[in-house]
Amino acid sequence: MHNDVSLLRDGAILLGVGLAFVLVFRRLGLGATLGYLVAGAVVGPHVLGLVDGAESKMGIAELGITLLLFIVGLELNPSRLWRMKHEIFGLGLLQVLACGLAVTGVVWLAGFSGPAALALGLPLALSSTAQVLPMLQSAGRLRTPFGERTFAILLFQDLSIVPLITIVAALSRNPADAHAPPGWLLGVYTLVAVVGLILAGRFLLRPLFRLIGNLGEREMFVFAALFTVIASAAVMEYFGLSTALGAFVAGVMLADSPYRHELEADVDPFRSILLGLFFLAVGMMLDLGAIAERPAFVFAMAAALIATKAVVIVGIGMAFGMTWRNALALGLLLSQGGEFGFVLFAQAQDGLLVAPEAASLFGAIVTLSMATTPFLIGATKRFREAPVQPRQAPDGPKTDGANAIVVGYGRFGQTVAQMLILQDIPVTLIDRDIEMIEIAGSFGATVYYGDGTRLDLLRQAGAAEAELILFCIDGDQLEPDMLEGVHAAFPQATLFVRAYDRRALIKLRDAPVEYVVREVMGSAIEMGRRALKSLRVDGAAIDRAEEEYRHRDRERLREQRATGDLRAALDRIVTQKARD
Repeated sequence: MHNDVSLLRDGAILLGVGLAFVLVFRRLGLGATLGYLVAGAVVGPHVLGLVDGAESKMGIAELGITLLLFIVGLELNPSRLWRMKHEIFGLGLLQVLACGLAVTGVVWLAGFSGPAALALGLPLALSSTAQVLPMLQSAGRLRTPFGERTFAILLFQDLSIVPLITIVAALSRNPADAHAPPGWLLGVYTLVAVVGLILAGRFLLRPLFRLIGNLGEREMFVFAALFTVIASAAVMEYFGLSTALGAFVAGVMLADSPYRHELEADVDPFRSILLGLFFLAVGMMLDLGAIAERPAFVFAMAAALIATKAVVIVGIGMAFGMTWRNALALGLLLSQGGEFGFVLFAQAQDGLLVAPEAASLFGAIVTLSMATTPFLIGATKRFREAPVQPRQAPDGPKTDGANAIVVGYGRFGQTVAQMLILQDIPVTLIDRDIEMIEIAGSFGATVYYGDGTRLDLLRQAGAAEAELILFCIDGDQLEPDMLEGVHAAFPQATLFVRAYDRRALIKLRDAPVEYVVREVMGSAIEMGRRALKSLRVDGAAIDRAEEEYRHRDRERLREQRATGDLRAALDRIVTQKARD
C-alpha cells in the first residue's frame, strides 16, 4: 500500500511541477521541452529531492519515443519512404559518420583514450528525436522538404543504433560481454524482425482494425492501437534492437490504410504525456553534483558538441543542395545530443571503457545540449528566415494550396467531393462505414476511417490547414455545440453542412456555418419540374412554379428559424385545399 501511495505522490508532484514549468516556459517562448527538463531537475534528487527513481521512470517514459515513432510512421507510407531512400541512406549516413568521427576527435583531444573517445563520441552524433520531431510538428514543417530531410537523418540515426551497439561491444574490456551476440547476428535479427512486422501488419493488423471498425467501438481502437505499438516494440526488444524502430515499421505498414487518422488521434494523447514524462526523467537524471565538480569541462564540452555538429551538418546540408539558411537551421536543430546516448554511455560503462563519473558527466553534457536547442532556434530565427517577398496577385482562380475535408462519403458526399476534385482541390475523405470504405477503395478512392465530428481526428486529418470542412453525413447527427467547437478550433475553415430536413435546419440556425442545404430539396424540385414538363406545362410556367415554391419556403423557413416553432407560417404551405 505504501508503494502505491508513493507512486501516486510522485505522479502528482511530477505532473503538477511539470505543468507549472511548461506553462511558464511556453509563456516566455522557450518551449515545452526545456520546461520539462528544468522541472525534472528541480524535483529530482540533486535539488529538492521530492521524487527519486529516475531510472525506473525513464523505462516507462521511453514508451513516449516509441509512440512518437509510430505516429511518424503513420505519416510515411511505403512509397513515400522509398522516395526518401537517398536522403535516409545518403544524407543520414554521412551525418552519422562525419559527426561521429568529428565529435570523437573532440573527446580524444579532451584527454580520453581512443576506445573511450569512440564509445563516447559516436553516440554523441545522434540527435534527440523526442525533441526535434515535436518541434517540427508544432511549427508545421514536418511534411515540408526541410522536415523530410530532418526526419531522414533522425531515422537513419535510429537505424544506426544497432551498429553502434556492436562497435561499443567490440571495444568492451569486460569478459562477460564475450557472450553477447556478434554484430552480424544483430543484423540478421533486425532483418527478421522487420520482415515479421511487415507481414503482421499486412495479414494481421489490417483485418483486426477492419473487425473493430465494423463493431464501432472506439475504446477497442485505443486498445488495439496501443497493443500494436507495444507488441512491435516488444518484438524488437526481444532481439536486443531499437524498440522505436519496431514501432516505426508498424506505423509505416498502416500509413496507407483507411485507419491512419483514427490511430493517430487515439495514440497522440499517450504520446504527449509519455514524452513529457521522458523529459522530466532526463531532467531528474541530470547530475548537478558532477557539473558542480567540473563546470568548465561540462559547459566547454557541451559548447564544443553543439558547435562541431552544427558546422558539420551545415556543410553536409549545403553539399546536398540546401540553401545556407536551411542548412543553418538543420545544423542548429540537430546540434544537441540524443536520448539514446544515455543507453550507449551505460553500455560503455558496463564494458569498462569509461568510469561511472565520466558516464555521468557526458549524460549532463547531453542534457545541457538539449536544453540549449530552443534558445538557439529562437535566437537565430530572424537571421535564418529569408526576407519576405511581396506577394503577386494570382492570374487564375485561387485554388493553389486550397484543401478540403469531406466528412461522410455516401451518395451525397461523393458528388460534393468529385466536384471539388474536378477543380484540382486536394480533398481528404472521412467515413465510418467500413463496407463503403472498401467499395470506394475498389473504385480508386482513398477514404479514411473515423468519426469526423471529433476534433482530435479532424486535427489529425489536417483541419488546421483546411479552407473547407464539409459535413455530408447521413441523417440528423450534427449538433450546434459540435459545430461551434469545430469553428473555434479551426477558425480559418469555412463550414458547410448537409441537413436532414427542416427540423435540422431550425436546430442549426445559430451554428457558425457558411451554408446549410437540405439533402433532398434540389432533387425533389428537379423531379417536380420533370413531372410538370411531362404534362406539357409551359417552361415559363414551370419556372414561375419553382420560384413561387422557393419564395414561400424561404419565408416559412425564416419564420421557423426566428421562432424555433416548426408550425410557424402554416399559411405559406402550398396545399390542395388552399389552391381550391
